[in-house]
Amino acid sequence: MALPIVAIIGRPNVGKSAIMNRLAGDRQAIVHDEPGITRDRTYRTAFWQDREFQVVDTGGLVFDDDTEFLPLIREQAMAALTQASAALFVVDGQAGPTPADAEIAQWLRQQPVPVLLAVNKCESLELGLIQATQFWELGLGEPYPLSAIHGNGTGELLDELISHLPLVSEIPDIQETKVAIVGRPNVGKSSLLNAFLGEKRAIVSPISGTTRDAIDTVVERDGKRYRLIDTAGIRKKKNVEYGAEFFSINRAFKAIRRSDVVLLVIDVIDGITEQDQKLASRIADEGRACAIVVNKWDAIEKDSYTIFDYQRHVKDRLYFLDWAESIFVSAITGQRVKKILDLVDKAAEQHQRRVSTSVINEVLQEAISWHSPPTNRQGRQGKIYYGTQVRSQPPTIALFVNEPKRFPENYRRYIESQIRKNLDFTGTPIHLLWRGKKARDVEDASVNRAVRV
Repeated sequence: MALPIVAIIGRPNVGKSAIMNRLAGDRQAIVHDEPGITRDRTYRTAFWQDREFQVVDTGGLVFDDDTEFLPLIREQAMAALTQASAALFVVDGQAGPTPADAEIAQWLRQQPVPVLLAVNKCESLELGLIQATQFWELGLGEPYPLSAIHGNGTGELLDELISHLPLVSEIPDIQETKVAIVGRPNVGKSSLLNAFLGEKRAIVSPISGTTRDAIDTVVERDGKRYRLIDTAGIRKKKNVEYGAEFFSINRAFKAIRRSDVVLLVIDVIDGITEQDQKLASRIADEGRACAIVVNKWDAIEKDSYTIFDYQRHVKDRLYFLDWAESIFVSAITGQRVKKILDLVDKAAEQHQRRVSTSVINEVLQEAISWHSPPTNRQGRQGKIYYGTQVRSQPPTIALFVNEPKRFPENYRRYIESQIRKNLDFTGTPIHLLWRGKKARDVEDASVNRAVRV
């Protein structure tokens, strides 16, 4: 559903990300005692009483400094405010009003959205009221004392906030596909996100580590909704120091886990590295659908064979994902970027797909007729009694056999290849569970007991 947006605005290190975590009821936004940790705008879903909404965290606003990322952070904060139904202006109750707070307040008074003043770091209830009183001078109405760490005062703030938001029943319900964009640093993930949107949604810089949080962005196409999650570049574990980057990479791994489809972005100039292979293996282990996006295709010299040669290279090096489709794009020029969502649609559909037991067993019978299960030295042959799909996301098929150990790895791969050949499942892993006769008897008995009850 298209949830209303609440933008969190404020100068650096006042606790905006901590407030976001408090409102969203999780700890997904990185909180660290260092200014500038949040750079892009990051989204989380929150709920209060009969209202559901999205909270967007932004980087710390500084108007009088144009060094490093600060102009880009201002641009991100302003973009968040243009989408918002309301804004929370966060200030530091312990520090009191500052000239930077006054400058931001003056800017917010010129905006068309309602602004609520959240006075953070008011851990003491009695002292918090005194601390909050100082902020009346900003001219933004009543200041609300609260503590993002302990949760004090957030209820009063939310009671006022939701009066500016629509009811849940008034919001149209639209299904969305979660798409995580992952890869090594500087392969073009944020540029790809911006190319999807046609705007500077994420900060792009040649400096590694620019993206830190996992950034959610909702985009719609042909009546379908996609939640695109830009993630931090994932380096080798030995090169990662504890701190902001460590937490960023953990967020990236969580983004893979909560996604429906993962876009693994490869830099065609660097080629496929060992780190790319590790990421591919992790995506497969997590059971996520996937498409491989080979970026910077505009930066290499090509002939009529280049794309076919590189497709073979991708298949050879990323054999963990031999079921995933690949596409060659340029985030800078926009070449083929729009076609990526076609691969996402196909992979998501196959990831959720269910196949009837009768169809699965037709495929199994044909596969066995072409290549019978092997016989061991004692003359005992493996037998596949039947197969049935037990769940989706990813598609998981239980194969009931006489003895699982009679089916070597090469025959298991053959059965999987025949299932894929006849049933497709392009873009998604499939799991085959080889169940022995004892397991089958136990399951049949459980079903019979359930029927009798």
